[in-house]
Amino acid sequence: MQQPLVIRRLGLTAFESTCQAMQSFNANRAVDTPDELWLTEHPPVYSLGLNRRQVKLPQRDDIPTVLTDRGGKITYHGPGQIIVYVLADLQRRRLNIRTLVSLLENTVIELLAEHGVNATAKEDAPGVYVQLNNSQEAKIASLGLRVKNNSCYHGLSLNVDMDLSPFDAIDPCGYAGLKVTQTKDLGITADLQTLSEQLLQKLNANFEHLHNSALTDDMEKHD
Repeated sequence: MQQPLVIRRLGLTAFESTCQAMQSFNANRAVDTPDELWLTEHPPVYSLGLNRRQVKLPQRDDIPTVLTDRGGKITYHGPGQIIVYVLADLQRRRLNIRTLVSLLENTVIELLAEHGVNATAKEDAPGVYVQLNNSQEAKIASLGLRVKNNSCYHGLSLNVDMDLSPFDAIDPCGYAGLKVTQTKDLGITADLQTLSEQLLQKLNANFEHLHNSALTDDMEKHD
């Protein structure tokens, strides 16, 4: 029987210490360690993933740039952005990285759809995208994961009500000219706390649904 996800609401946390806590959690987990979702926000910080080739570094002295071990290139975190870190045993949950990425993307897409916003995912560029009124594409949610010892950590960020100007100093996720938006600017009136809880609920339900589907598939194979 799969254990339910443990949900931790951490409030505002420092990016570096939270990354260190995730690394420690993953390194010390046992076969029966429950999987967890960590909900947090970070003070302003640029995070630079493992893909550091041809990355445009921000020319700002007021916001630190921190190296991290997640996949992907550079992004920005700040107050008003939902961050959910996913600490999961992929082998136990019968998940591969592609399936996990799709689960996270589709959960955000479902959440936005409930608030009247159509969003999509891309096979070659992880994250969630929307069309602005001028038909220009913009990114509203980013994904970055690390898999080690058949388990993952890091996760997703969803822009809600934040200062987006720090994104102007970088090529978000390595894409020059990529526009970034947030739920507030798309007419969604729900606040950060409301959207955070709705996102956690949906993630929890979708993880359970995927696990049950895997169990059903296994039973059918052995019939």
